[in-house]
Amino acid sequence: MAELDCPTVMNKLIAYLSSLLQRVAESNDLNPEFHPQKIPAFHGLTRPTISIQSYLQRIFKYANCSPSCYVVAYVYLDRFTEQQPTIFINSFNVHRLLITSVMIAAKFMDDMNYNNAYYAKVGGISVTEMNFLEVDFLFGLGFQLNVNPTTFHNYCSYLQNELFLLHPPLNTEESSSSYKSRSTKLLHYEDDQQQQQQEVIAV
Repeated sequence: MAELDCPTVMNKLIAYLSSLLQRVAESNDLNPEFHPQKIPAFHGLTRPTISIQSYLQRIFKYANCSPSCYVVAYVYLDRFTEQQPTIFINSFNVHRLLITSVMIAAKFMDDMNYNNAYYAKVGGISVTEMNFLEVDFLFGLGFQLNVNPTTFHNYCSYLQNELFLLHPPLNTEESSSSYKSRSTKLLHYEDDQQQQQQEVIAV
């Protein structure tokens, strides 16, 4: 969507995605279903010192990918968590999931993009780890990278609504309760898989 090209909108989008992922990560840190002995590839041994918002801002500053990539990366994260129910986004894996999803979205969406070595530097990890995370994420997605226009616009609409709800009108109880009810989980706007395979988003 053209509106994403506005720097102000992108800054708000980054702030919202960071806030969402922060809430999800903090909630899942306390989730009894998460078992440390079953550590997936994305799980770090320690929590990164950089905040999710600062990390996402760093990716935005240096990756130079199109604004649409961040919406598609969000779709990928949603698909990944849906298809990998034993993996919970938490403080130990959210940064690696972010850099990997954005990199894959940029490769799939943009005509020009950086290689894995560059993204590894942006993400603060080794090239070997970046390569491994890319493969692991792709298999976790089942290589379902196509995002049809309907799904893309649904996610954009959702994000626009949530950005509005970050600053709801005064005394708007309905908006506040709606925001809280969706604040601790990722969105699932997936359409029929067959339709997804037939249509590829054009940017």
